[in-house]
Amino acid sequence: MKYYKYYLLSLGIILLDQVVKLLVHFNMDMGMPGQIHVIGDFFKLYYLTNPGMAFGMKLGTEYGKLFLTLFRLVAMVGIGYYLYTLINKGVHKGMLICIAMILGGAIGNVIDSTFYGVFLDNAPVGSPTPWFYGQVVDMFYVDIWEGHIPDWIPFMGGKYMSLWPVFNVADASIFVGVFAILIFQKKFFHEEEEEENQDSAVQTETVEVEA
Repeated sequence: MKYYKYYLLSLGIILLDQVVKLLVHFNMDMGMPGQIHVIGDFFKLYYLTNPGMAFGMKLGTEYGKLFLTLFRLVAMVGIGYYLYTLINKGVHKGMLICIAMILGGAIGNVIDSTFYGVFLDNAPVGSPTPWFYGQVVDMFYVDIWEGHIPDWIPFMGGKYMSLWPVFNVADASIFVGVFAILIFQKKFFHEEEEEENQDSAVQTETVEVEA
């Protein structure tokens, strides 16, 4: 049971992510014509697809998307195994929940990249194959800020910038998991160090008794 509850959390995130994406795909028009204002212009549902990495970045080769998808698959397996080892080590439950959230989010986006090019026919035009070239479905639009950066700011001064991330459930799960680890890392890792020190002390006492 100690394993199942964390992997079930990942599975729940995957299912929620995929349900939301499919609902958006089959019920919303892409772009501005289909947008739904939730909190004015600040937060809205806005259907778009992301052909590359986070924030729309791309790998600049014909097979860049394939390499990215394969990398995500390997990372997904690695995170899953890492969660298994952490559960065995008995680390802080909060840490395990964070890793489970990251795992669920990673798998959610891997499903898009692997299968959506075939089942939703959303692979970019000219892709060598629809498999592994699917585009990730995004829908949560947050309009944080848009305008010119003051001239006195180094490197970026004077430029016009739009800060309006568009993301999905999987992205949000990964972000929350990573952010929580950064915020509570002292609590998570301090408790793990204490447990390791206690185990070492117990082993030392056992050796002394046997001697």
